[in-house]
Amino acid sequence: MRQTRFHGRHEAQGRLCAHPTCEEPGEFRAPGAYGNSFDGPGQWRWFCLDHIREFNAGYDWFEGMSAEEILRAQSPSAGWQTETPAFRASGPVDGMPRWGDFDDPLDAISARAGGIKSRARREAEMAMDGRFSKEEAKALEVLGLGIEADRKRLRQRYSELVRRYHPDRNGGDRTHETRLRRVVEAYQLLRKSAAIA
Repeated sequence: MRQTRFHGRHEAQGRLCAHPTCEEPGEFRAPGAYGNSFDGPGQWRWFCLDHIREFNAGYDWFEGMSAEEILRAQSPSAGWQTETPAFRASGPVDGMPRWGDFDDPLDAISARAGGIKSRARREAEMAMDGRFSKEEAKALEVLGLGIEADRKRLRQRYSELVRRYHPDRNGGDRTHETRLRRVVEAYQLLRKSAAIA
């Protein structure tokens, strides 16, 4: 590719300027009719230097916006006014850290790392113990129980989690239905286990 003093210039590779009356090489791209999408890269229109300047001069991002909307869009915090679902105050109840739970956002990272470490520690303990099969160890993990769990603790934890995730306890909200199903399946497996007497 040749060196140019214009940022954004691409080798024309046989493309002509998209302006109807121009025969110059199309070396500068502009958004096409459809723009970018999740289906792949967007379509581009290719212009010569003069016509890309004309296109850019006529492009107005703020067209149709009120003065207040323009100021809001130009604010340094534009785009940060909404929280992602994981860190929303009413976020998931699956134990994941939420920004509202921490004074310092880095505490969220250490809490997550602590959870990963404790899970790895529990998995190692279960592997050393040998009483539980791999499926039973995963079921204990789903219920948040360790290798010292007995039948009484299993029933207590199961009832706690069913109450927490059941749609009737969450105002009919069915977003935790998958988690509830996993809890029920884990309990069904463990209550038949010979390792929990």
